[in-house]
Amino acid sequence: MNGGTDSTAGPGLLRDLARGVARRRRAPALHPGGLLCPGGLEIPGASAGGPRWGVPWLDEPGRYAVTVRWSRALGLPPGLPDGLGLGLRVIDAAGPDRHLDLLLTTSRPGRLLRHVPVMRRDAFAGPYTSLLAHRVGGRDRVLAAVPRERERRRIPADLAALRAALCAAPARMLLCAAAADEPWRGFGWLTIDPPRGGPTGATPGFDLRGNSLPGLGPPERFLRWRDAAYTASREGHGQVVGDAPAGLPGPDGSGTPAGGEPGGSPS
Repeated sequence: MNGGTDSTAGPGLLRDLARGVARRRRAPALHPGGLLCPGGLEIPGASAGGPRWGVPWLDEPGRYAVTVRWSRALGLPPGLPDGLGLGLRVIDAAGPDRHLDLLLTTSRPGRLLRHVPVMRRDAFAGPYTSLLAHRVGGRDRVLAAVPRERERRRIPADLAALRAALCAAPARMLLCAAAADEPWRGFGWLTIDPPRGGPTGATPGFDLRGNSLPGLGPPERFLRWRDAAYTASREGHGQVVGDAPAGLPGPDGSGTPAGGEPGGSPS
């Protein structure tokens, strides 16, 4: 297969599409609004049993404050299904001011379907995955966040309903990873607390290049496609494109993982 197709033609088409949509709606083409929530992440580490990941951040126990951003991918009206984005910033994951950013999207658990985004009416109806495999401890592994089964609630996938549900009770999700030939394996518990405000317009961006960790990061082709779409989207609605995305605010946390199948029942 010609490598130039992936590196130029694909991102180029996506760039043109994103620029056109943003120009018509006069707002970002993708994830035009969001809901920012504080939260916490507990990583029990390899000492909790099981094989090591080969990533110090995953193999050592730790607790971290997290900023979570929920968003509707296409910005469709609330009554319609939409792809939901779950953005995570793990504060000081690798030390002071060295954060980890992860982006997940509503998807399915199967070996092929985990790479396909899914539009939903229910925010907790299934897993959120990274779609493309990330490099995790020397292997390509898809990342996932799975709503805790025994806390399942039907939450309409619009930001106002999601805010009301989180104000009634925080959400808890199991973070997992799996290579194509592996079962899903949990590595941490994410707790999402009530938001401090309501849904907003375009929220601050994530820096996936700058905010990665040794042994844990997204593939370059994912970054190329995302850069193309988001740069064109900002250009399309007249936003000045700077050298780096704005940072997300920092916030606090708790939990204990086990292995689990996204969409199944993590214990």
